[in-house]
Amino acid sequence: QVQLVESGGGLVQAGGSLRLSCAASGRTFSSYAMGWFRQTPGKERDIVAAINWSGTNTYYADSVKGRFTVSRDNAKNTVYLQMNTLKPEDTAVYYCAGRTAYLHGRVYVEDTEYDDWGQGTQVTVLQ
Repeated sequence: QVQLVESGGGLVQAGGSLRLSCAASGRTFSSYAMGWFRQTPGKERDIVAAINWSGTNTYYADSVKGRFTVSRDNAKNTVYLQMNTLKPEDTAVYYCAGRTAYLHGRVYVEDTEYDDWGQGTQVTVLQ
């Protein structure tokens, strides 16, 4: 099991940027596929972005394509979500998630596919 801790959330004006970090400890992080999800009250947790274990393959939800970038630094056991041109509709609690990846290029986009979750970090985008 991998322990995940998110940071970097906060309050930002529309059009601004934030970078979320997810620090991992425990098992070998470099064998883990990672994902970023977000959730607002009363709604399901939705995929935002995902990245394979080596960082060579990524996935983005349509709503964030061209604005968000997911990356990872396996030497630092950390995955990042760079969020630019933020909109009020990006307001949510953001979670990072991880699981062992059995295929090199595989990314996972369903929350049920992940085994480990962080505690979440709030992102609020003001109009």
